[in-house]
Amino acid sequence: MSQDHDVSHAAGPNRRRILQFGAAAGAFAVAGPVVGWMPAAGAATPPVKPKGQAVIGLSQEPTVFQPLKLHIEVDEAVYMNLFGTLWRSNPDGSFAPDLAAEIPTVENGGVSADGLHWRVKLRPDVKWHDGTPFTAEDVKYNLALLVDPKFLSGRRAGHDLVRDVTVVSPTEIAWRMERPYAPYPAILSWTWLGPKHILEKEADVNKPAFAQNPVGTGPFRWSERVPGDHVTLKAYEGYHGPGPFLETLVIKYVPDLTVLYTQFQTGDIDYIGLQGITPDHYDEAKTLKDRTVMPVPKATTENLALNTALPVFKDRAVREALYMAVDKASIIEQLYYGLPTPTESYLPMQSWAYNPDLPKQSYDPDGAKALLDAAGWKPGPDGVRVKDGVRLEFTNSTTAGNHLREQAQQLLQQNWGDIGARMTISNLPPAVMWGDYWMLSKFESAMVGLDFMVGPDPDATDYFSSQAIAAKGGGGQNTTQFVSPEADALLKEGASTVDRAERKAAYLKLQALVRRELPYLPLFQYAMVQGVKTGLEGYTPNINTQENCWNANQWRWA
Repeated sequence: MSQDHDVSHAAGPNRRRILQFGAAAGAFAVAGPVVGWMPAAGAATPPVKPKGQAVIGLSQEPTVFQPLKLHIEVDEAVYMNLFGTLWRSNPDGSFAPDLAAEIPTVENGGVSADGLHWRVKLRPDVKWHDGTPFTAEDVKYNLALLVDPKFLSGRRAGHDLVRDVTVVSPTEIAWRMERPYAPYPAILSWTWLGPKHILEKEADVNKPAFAQNPVGTGPFRWSERVPGDHVTLKAYEGYHGPGPFLETLVIKYVPDLTVLYTQFQTGDIDYIGLQGITPDHYDEAKTLKDRTVMPVPKATTENLALNTALPVFKDRAVREALYMAVDKASIIEQLYYGLPTPTESYLPMQSWAYNPDLPKQSYDPDGAKALLDAAGWKPGPDGVRVKDGVRLEFTNSTTAGNHLREQAQQLLQQNWGDIGARMTISNLPPAVMWGDYWMLSKFESAMVGLDFMVGPDPDATDYFSSQAIAAKGGGGQNTTQFVSPEADALLKEGASTVDRAERKAAYLKLQALVRRELPYLPLFQYAMVQGVKTGLEGYTPNINTQENCWNANQWRWA
């Protein structure tokens, strides 16, 4: 993947331009393996009525069907097609209206010049899948639910600054921001809305009956779920946007990545996404008849997450020594065939806020031993280091069936054993691994791929704010339980101005802080190898989404 990143706006656009969300407050240019996908995309004449079926193959299982709750990226493969947002993130980082009639700007009166007052006009023709009209009351309900302390909100940052929400009319809503918050347009592009008329009647909104038969405004409606196997969506012919052109969308869960690839080979799967085709199958996959296979840019980075609330990981010397002992080059070259790019940052290299000047990790087991010695971690009789009664011993978990990660774990087990750290592998089925075990910080260490962005915006409040620790009642995915007043201040600084130069300065410092403190040990930025069956048109990669079936409403068979 190219390491060039967008510096075209390094001086920072002015306030007016930033608030014209069409220019995207956080947009970054796509660089890397491929910008487009298939030249023929969109060449086929769309059918008059939806027809045909596409099977999406994913290695993890969608399990959370209330889109405002804590969830992982695979759930969004369902949300993008079942639910709607006020606007969506395009591949170029701009926004396109969805439930909103237009993108609010200073020019059209949607946003005040100081960024504090918002008026959002909604489409008048949107209906929930049960026929109930979508209105501003739905938006108001969702904005309130997101910050309800009793609700297991997927994200509160940004939403917690919204004040004085007013329903102007069924098709217009207004609110005031407590202070300017530059990432908010991007946050709203990832905020899928649920129906007030159903959710407000739930006895427990954290365990809603709604999740068994969810109702949205998206291009597809709920049909069925077979746990452990698939979710089936059917075309919603009352959809307000283009399409859908397919009659049926099947999101199939295949946890074993080799089996997932085999099913793509045999034609049982039409699009293979999320983890994609593993690098060890890439050379063969490129030769498959009637398949288009290539790496696509992803904002996701592979990391070793450390639960910093545990005694074994509280000492920064331990985290640093573990990182020094990782043979990163062997993992990338031998296991991943050199496709990913090593990184020291949580941000993708294409982001305008990416810091290219972070210290480069080098494999140095002797240095790691010396660091632990100096910090008072002494080898015990069995070779495992001990300090103040705490043994340098922990489990590492990830998705069972991901053979490349499992091989990486075995190498890490050896790397860390060499410096006196005992790591035990404890992998789990995806639905268990990425459920409460991950979200509520029940893991000790984990191998995980994360997109720390919010659409095209580099704000990472969700992952590094001390207020985003779900295990402590916060709203967000700070699952490493990382607490740093300096990080909190930098996150606030980066989000509270619309001047890109000022935002970048804050985010450069934040990346340096995270690299120094190491709640995550960064490994590499993904180059995701994805595949599509020839004849399935309309597929377009989007680095600003967490799964590339974001526009399945426009997919069709030639």
